[in-house]
Formats: sequence, C-alpha cells, structure tokens
Amino acid sequence: MSNEPIDLAHALASFDALWSPRVVTHVNDYDVRVAKVAGEHVWHAHDDTDEFFLVLDGELRISLREPAGERTVRLPRGSVFTVPRGTEHRPYAPEGASILMFEPTGTSSVGDRHEEVPDHVDATTGHPLDLPHTAPVAGADGTRRP
Repeated sequence: MSNEPIDLAHALASFDALWSPRVVTHVNDYDVRVAKVAGEHVWHAHDDTDEFFLVLDGELRISLREPAGERTVRLPRGSVFTVPRGTEHRPYAPEGASILMFEPTGTSSVGDRHEEVPDHVDATTGHPLDLPHTAPVAGADGTRRP
C-alpha cells in the first residue's frame, strides 16, 4: 500500500475488468476497494459482515431478499448504502458504474453463500492496485501534479 494520496479516477483508469475489485488502501482490518461494474453480479450473502457501497460514477442498483420480501435500492452517483450481514443481495448496473466498497480484509466478492458464479464475475478477495509511483493527485488548488 502506498503512503501517498491515491487519485480514485486514476486508480479506476488503471484496469478494465468488470466485477473485479482492486484494493486501494486499508483501514484497520478493512480493505477499501474500487470496482467497475456493468450488468448483473450474483445473488450472494456475507454471513459475518455488512457490505458498504459508495457510487463514484453511474448508477448501481442492489436487489435485496429481506424478511418482508424482495426490494431493490437505486444508488445514483454519490449515494451510499450498507447491506446488512446475512442479507442476500445482487448488485447490478444496467448502464455501468464505478463503486467503492469497505469490507473486512479477506472478504470474498461473492460472499459466503452464493448461486453459481458466472464467467463475468471475479470471485476474489480483491486484487492489488497496480499504479505507477507517479500517479497524479489533485493539489489543494485542484490542479493535477505527479
């Protein structure tokens, strides 16, 4: 992990794979992950942890299977949502989106329980972010510098 600021737009531009999160940094025992998403993920549940989503660009939808029935939340750019532990859910982005997630290090992207994982979904605990050491960051005045 870098001890320098990381520009999230630059981080997202460093890979093309969908549903294949990259670990940007760590906070205590948690990964901060970014991912590009489009289409449907897989129905899954994390038995022992909540899952936090922040939509950086586009729109993410998350279908949830709750005791009261199934519902879908719509998350436009800038929205956050936490899926409670043990709740079956399926993220999807009909038009594509970029997201940031907080999850305990080692958490599988397809949870502890899931349906069959399709080829377009990467079952991973997060890939390292491969950025050159000269990644541009925004200065206090908003200008980009190496």
